[in-house]
Amino acid sequence: MKFYNSIGPNPRVVTMFMAEKGVAIPTVTVDLRGGENRRAPYNADVNPAGQTPALELDNGATIAEITAICEYLEERFPDPVLIGATAEERANTRMWTRRVDLKICEPLTNGFRYAEGLAFFEPRMRVLPEAAAGLKALAQDGLKWLDALIADRDFIAGDTLTLADILLFAFLDFGVSVGQPLDPANANIQRWYDRVKARPSASAG
Repeated sequence: MKFYNSIGPNPRVVTMFMAEKGVAIPTVTVDLRGGENRRAPYNADVNPAGQTPALELDNGATIAEITAICEYLEERFPDPVLIGATAEERANTRMWTRRVDLKICEPLTNGFRYAEGLAFFEPRMRVLPEAAAGLKALAQDGLKWLDALIADRDFIAGDTLTLADILLFAFLDFGVSVGQPLDPANANIQRWYDRVKARPSASAG
């Protein structure tokens, strides 16, 4: 296998996931700042969406999208379990992964793209600068909502680390670095964030 890596929270989700699994895959670094992901051969032979990360399989096929890559790695390397050992556990993890993605990660990321990241993204995609403040507020609303729900548990989907935690941590850690700090009023989120940040996988990649 071959892992196409780059800067940014999306590839970091997969590198953290692999670190938690103890899986090492040969890596190719894609120059995102230089636009390598948006031109051939990457967007012709690896990922036509022009995004990172991507995982090239042993048979030459390629998987993109972070949740799909992590699902594949979970099946190939089932120990330790990071999505679920039973149908119920897997459904629960997928539910929470979807919730944090839609309610927090997506608005946080687009809030950055349309504001602090505008100069970088404007030549590459449609941007909506007028939406930036509202998107950042939506992400904060999502965090406030989640804060109350995790008051009595260590991790988002229950008592153990899952893909939902890895996804949210990678994006929140990115947000902290680009002008979207954690609200100290969300004490449960801060406690959770500190717990995940202390894991060795948080330094992976």
